[in-house]
Amino acid sequence: MSTQGQRILGVDPGLTRCGFGLVQVRGDRTATLVEVGVAGTQAAEPLDRRILRIWEATDEWILRHRPDALALERVFAQASVHTVIGTAHASGAVIAAAARHGVPVAWHTPSEVKAAVTGDGRADKASVARMVVRILRLAEAPRPADAADALAIAICHGWRGGGTGLDATAGTETHQGARPVATRRSAMTPAQRAWAEAEARARRGRAG
Repeated sequence: MSTQGQRILGVDPGLTRCGFGLVQVRGDRTATLVEVGVAGTQAAEPLDRRILRIWEATDEWILRHRPDALALERVFAQASVHTVIGTAHASGAVIAAAARHGVPVAWHTPSEVKAAVTGDGRADKASVARMVVRILRLAEAPRPADAADALAIAICHGWRGGGTGLDATAGTETHQGARPVATRRSAMTPAQRAWAEAEARARRGRAG
């Protein structure tokens, strides 16, 4: 890995809205926004054209930025069949574009992404978006949510070893149940620690 780290393209796959987020992740886990955006298609369009448009969008992102890796969210079966099929179609288009350019592809589950970014595999979308803002030092969360999700996926890949050799989820709870007896706070970034402390204070306040 170069001293500048790696460029990771995160993708939140979908046919109606496909989020793209490119970040530069250094060896010290510092992540910087390069570009973020969303490609979309209309439900009334023929399926083959929708898939092609997602492929073309991914191809354009790869040609423009030449990422070192592409990371996307793994399709989850507990969603509705219609959603799963659409996401699978979009994922296939993204993977094919990456393969065409020889870009390595990695998959991360939603809980893995949440755990890497917030320290909690059960965090909600709003919490993930707020942490993306903190980590990338942004003025506000990218919109729509698919864009913020794509950035979270890219950050997750960089922090789980894809870009830095570090695993930021080693001490966090995920839906897969991989959680040690005590969370290792040293494995968290300063932003994650600050967020966890704020959440703990808020919980104590509600309990009181």
